[in-house]
Amino acid sequence: MTLYAHRSAVSLDGMGYRWSTMDLYATLPQFRGETSLRSEIPGSLWNRPEMVTALRSRAMGRVLQLVRQHAGLSQTAIGSLIGMSQGKVSGIMAGSQHVTTLEVYERIADGLQLPDSARTTLGLAPRHIPAGDGSASRSPGTLRPARSVERDRRPEEDNAVRRREFVGLTGAGLFGAILASADVAPVPATGSTLNDLATVLTEHPIAPAGPTDLNRLSATVGTAKRDYQACKYGDVLTMLPPLLRSLRAASVAVNDTHRREAHALSAEAYHVAASILIKHGDKGLAWLAADRSVHAAEQTEIPLMIGSSARIITHALMDGGHHRAAATNASTAAQRMNAALTQPTDDDLSVYGSLLLRGAIAAAHDGNRHTTTELLDEAEQAGHRLGHEGNHMWTAFGPNNVLCHRVNAAIRLGDAGTAIDYARRVDLDALPINERKAALLLDATRAFLMWSKHEQALHMIRAAEQIAPEEITRRPNTRRLVGDLVATAPISIRREAREFADSLGIAA
Repeated sequence: MTLYAHRSAVSLDGMGYRWSTMDLYATLPQFRGETSLRSEIPGSLWNRPEMVTALRSRAMGRVLQLVRQHAGLSQTAIGSLIGMSQGKVSGIMAGSQHVTTLEVYERIADGLQLPDSARTTLGLAPRHIPAGDGSASRSPGTLRPARSVERDRRPEEDNAVRRREFVGLTGAGLFGAILASADVAPVPATGSTLNDLATVLTEHPIAPAGPTDLNRLSATVGTAKRDYQACKYGDVLTMLPPLLRSLRAASVAVNDTHRREAHALSAEAYHVAASILIKHGDKGLAWLAADRSVHAAEQTEIPLMIGSSARIITHALMDGGHHRAAATNASTAAQRMNAALTQPTDDDLSVYGSLLLRGAIAAAHDGNRHTTTELLDEAEQAGHRLGHEGNHMWTAFGPNNVLCHRVNAAIRLGDAGTAIDYARRVDLDALPINERKAALLLDATRAFLMWSKHEQALHMIRAAEQIAPEEITRRPNTRRLVGDLVATAPISIRREAREFADSLGIAA
């Protein structure tokens, strides 16, 4: 009788997992019945919100629980699919044993036949790696004439071999940096500012103590917007609670002539609140603030304001893992705006283009290359029509910002080489706000990490920290990126990378 070892479980000794006799027995074809068991796992399971959340946080116990719940498979049956004994499956599901190595993640993903969108959410390379984009053999150089991240067509190759090559190039855990999981603990804000913000988002409006000064409130909203775009997140968190209280009171107290203005200011302020809460990893409060922004915008009955707030609800949907819904929301809002634009202003073009960019990134998260390309190309046309780098309606929209989003989309689709090619075309100085500059540099960091070019990655993230320190120190996802850089750095720069992390107070 011949024993068949699972193709992903190679030399796991010393890496957090050891094969047992039962594990080897579980790989016998006559014991596993793989085809019939896998067919019982509904394809829709991988798109369920609770499954997406579990995959993003790499909570493998929860993943297996959901497979058992929705496919009706026993622990023994699940073990036969993924090459583990029933006892190990039980331990993972109960939380007494943990998956810690890339090889075991790969084995589970292969055994359950995760679709590519689920694999990338988990932090693994997709099965079908684009043959011409982002491979380690291709150095970044002149960008191909195509103005999209569409991959070149090449003859079919052995996908399993190509996937193993890809994983070897990125290194264990690097996709966790690229698609940072949601289980990173939020970094506490100074004092009780997040608690204050939570309170003001849920309390009833308080009557104003004196006359309402909309000019003063408008100036304060502008300051909050500018500070957010300058990555002064601590200042913004301190400013928001009293500002939101004043705006809620003003929306009730002012007469009909000024109520629309009060609602517009409220929509902008709640937009800032939702954005900063997303950066701090507080999904629940972020969604509440985004909903408040949309509600206030709808009260204005101004299409431009409604379109602007659609951006933050799209962002909140993305942050919750609802990428397909986010892409649909953004593209629908953009189409609605486009239908009404006969003589678009710079504000109109900027909001319209920004919605397209939001939709493109959401589609890239969902693994939809065609929609990503289509929306990016439409945004590029809007950027050309605008003709300059601006910050109309606080969007930072312009041709360079479109390129920045091409970088991000290429990373989400696994195209590291394409991402770096696009990044080299961006005029960093032309970007109007520090938040966008830092975002580009962090995306370049991720792309270089995908390529195992750690020295360049360290240079990029240092530059981002110099431009926007709080973008590094206050964001859980970015702190994890620093940690992964240290963990995977070669000996030649490991000390330098660790010193950088230590200087930021990041344990790595």
